Amino acid sequence: MRFLPGLICLLPLLSPLAHAELIDDVNDRGELRIALEANTPPFNYKEGDTLTGFEVELGQILARELDVRADFIVTDEADLLQGVESGKYDVALNHIALTPELKERFDVSTPYGEVDGQLLAKKDETPRPMVLVQALTEEKPKAPQSVELAIPFQKGNPAFQASLESAMQRIKADGRLDALTEKWFTAPR
Repeated sequence: MRFLPGLICLLPLLSPLAHAELIDDVNDRGELRIALEANTPPFNYKEGDTLTGFEVELGQILARELDVRADFIVTDEADLLQGVESGKYDVALNHIALTPELKERFDVSTPYGEVDGQLLAKKDETPRPMVLVQALTEEKPKAPQSVELAIPFQKGNPAFQASLESAMQRIKADGRLDALTEKWFTAPR
C-alpha cells in the first residue's frame, strides 16, 4: 500500500499519453502527414518528380487551414489504410470511397467529392475513363450510383475531427473546393 501514493502522483503524467489527440501531434510536428498512392490522375500523380493533382492541392489547402505544412507520403495500396490505422500517417487522401466498412474502421471527413459508380474498378483492372476509386471492398456496384469520397483518420480523435470539419467547411464555403473541382475535372487540361 505504500506504493499507492507514488502511483497516484504518476497518473497525471500518464493520462496525456493515454489520451493523446491527433490534432496535438499534428500541431507539435507542424505538419499533416498525408498518405497517397500518386498513381491516378487527375486525383494524385507525379509529373516528373513533382506530386500534383486534385487531392494534392486539396491536401495543401487543408494543411494551410490547420496552420501546418502538408507532408505527402507516397505509399502503396497495402500500406495506405493500414498506415493510417497504425498512426504512421495522419490521413489518407486517395479518392477513397465512403463505405459502411470504412466508417466502421475509421473516423472520416465529410465528403469532399463524388464519383460516378461506373468509374469504379479493381486495382488490377485496366483503368476506365478518369480514375480508379479505392474502396475497402473489391465489389463493383451492381447499378450505376454515385460514390462519395472522404478522408479517413484514426478513430477516437474528436478534436482533430472538429478541426478537419471546420477546415473543410471554410474551403467549401468560400468556393475553393468548387474551384479545385472545376480546375481538375471540368477544365480542359
